Amino acid sequence: MSAHSGQARGWTLAAVIGATGIVYGDIGTSPLYALEETLTEAGHFDHLAVLGSLSLILWALTISVTVKYITIIMRADNEGEGGILAMFALAQRNSVAGSLWARTIVGLALAGTAFFFCDSLITPAITVLSAAEGLEVLSPDLQHAVVPLTLGVIIGLFAYQRRGTARVGALFGPVMIVWFLVLAATGISAIRADPVVLYAINPIYGVELLVHRPGVALAVIGAVFLCLTGGEALYADMGHFGKEPVRIAWYFLIWPALLINYFGQGALQLAHGHYIPLTLYYMVSPTALPWMVMLATAASVIASQAVISGAFSMARQAVQLDLLPRIRVLQTSDTELGQIYVPAVNWLVCAAVIAFVVGFQSSNALSAAYGSAVVGTMLITTVLGAFVALQQWNWPKWSVSLVFGLLFVVDSVFFVGNMTKVPNGGWIPLALAVVLFGVFVTWRSGRLELRAALARQAIPRSELPNLLASVHRVRGTAVFLASTPDLVPSALIRNLEYNRVVHERVIILNLEIMRTPRQDPANRVEIDETLPGIYLVTARFGFMETPDVGEALRGCRARGLKVFTEDSSFFVGQHVVRARDLPGWRGIQRQMFARMQRHSTQAAEFFRMPQRGVVSLNTVVEI
Repeated sequence: MSAHSGQARGWTLAAVIGATGIVYGDIGTSPLYALEETLTEAGHFDHLAVLGSLSLILWALTISVTVKYITIIMRADNEGEGGILAMFALAQRNSVAGSLWARTIVGLALAGTAFFFCDSLITPAITVLSAAEGLEVLSPDLQHAVVPLTLGVIIGLFAYQRRGTARVGALFGPVMIVWFLVLAATGISAIRADPVVLYAINPIYGVELLVHRPGVALAVIGAVFLCLTGGEALYADMGHFGKEPVRIAWYFLIWPALLINYFGQGALQLAHGHYIPLTLYYMVSPTALPWMVMLATAASVIASQAVISGAFSMARQAVQLDLLPRIRVLQTSDTELGQIYVPAVNWLVCAAVIAFVVGFQSSNALSAAYGSAVVGTMLITTVLGAFVALQQWNWPKWSVSLVFGLLFVVDSVFFVGNMTKVPNGGWIPLALAVVLFGVFVTWRSGRLELRAALARQAIPRSELPNLLASVHRVRGTAVFLASTPDLVPSALIRNLEYNRVVHERVIILNLEIMRTPRQDPANRVEIDETLPGIYLVTARFGFMETPDVGEALRGCRARGLKVFTEDSSFFVGQHVVRARDLPGWRGIQRQMFARMQRHSTQAAEFFRMPQRGVVSLNTVVEI
């Protein structure tokens, strides 16, 4: 299925199956640990603990996923694409550059992106650990094998990323459909044995649990949130298949299967009369248990893969929106635009996941750190969604206040509940999020200062005739990359200073990143012959695409400008940043930006320029 299909109308069975695997991998594995952790936080085991926990999980899924994400937030798609950065681009459309709200939108997007990345670090660790812990049910002697098995699966998963996800992706949907059907079947069997558990549909039980046990109420809410941790991921991944397949899969399979299994786990707990760890595995017969462990492991790998792929896409979007330095992005499929591999992100995430597994050793311990980061993203999504509803959907203010106000209250309650996890490990993803936020802010502010410094020493394009008036022309075609179309590229100025010649045909190429996910190839390129033999070319790419000089030149040929990479020389201006020696945080930030600028991927590689015929010309810039 093409990543472009997010804009497609209607739906197909194949799309629903694909969405089941890709979109719902994260939230689909939450029954491995969510109810278990909620009962643990509830303290004393009794009917109220079980029924109250189930009631909270039921209504959390209903309000936060069904109402918020499936019904409302998924309307906020940027030409079919979802996720915090797609919403950020959408919210920016009607904002005034430099205004307080525009700066607030940027800050929210930076924080939400940082939180999302931190969620990507924990999801593979907790899901694979939870699945591998089924070995303990098979035999207590296998407990020592849980962590080594988890590490082996994780290392293998990250090592495979370089080959692309197409082969594994073909199995995602069918495997996850089997997983959800098994969840539903085992849940139904357990509920039939003790149907009293169905009383938990009444929200009063959830309220009573929180009221009668105020000392653990926030901790219980933080544990309940574990059943929602895939909500933001499903919004981010909806662009792969479109809204309708995602919604159909949720209403007709995912939501019912999750609720049935949670209630089945609760029925099994009530039937035994005492707390049972690893409840999901006790719901199957001993003969089926090894198969259940293997199926759970496969589901956890799929959940992890979906999050890893999301991290790759988020990193590319962040680079395109100028929130991160340029990093190497590799396409792993000739047909699927969304299938990419980002080596730096892959191995950084891999190292962090391994550290979480080794440091926490069990899913119970890791659950204390899980959720505290992603709840921040969900809260920010609600705020940005309110702005989009007001500005883009033209909702009346009272409607926005009512709907998003209630969602904001619910998200805030979960946020406060997750803060109870901070002393027990929740501080780790929050600390990492602060570091990432600092990186984003440093890069963005540094880029703004760099542009301002370049503008001060730049030459307006209107001066180009004077620059070229008495310069000797040589044969051939020269392509100069321009970051700003109204200014003469710094590489062209340096070339005139050092070589004192210019080619008979000059193409000033500006690669513009749009606030939409993708650009129609038919309208990608605009050509303006400003002087005889001097062409200003603007090539537009969406923030979900990788800018490609070769693609831009193909667009030129389609519009009559015959230019070929093998017959051209490419000139790239490299900006060597020198930070002024300033006191305090501002000085540190500028030093950090200068270092980040030096180590970012070179423009020739990032913009997919030919390996031969590229000339780099340095411009020293002091900020």
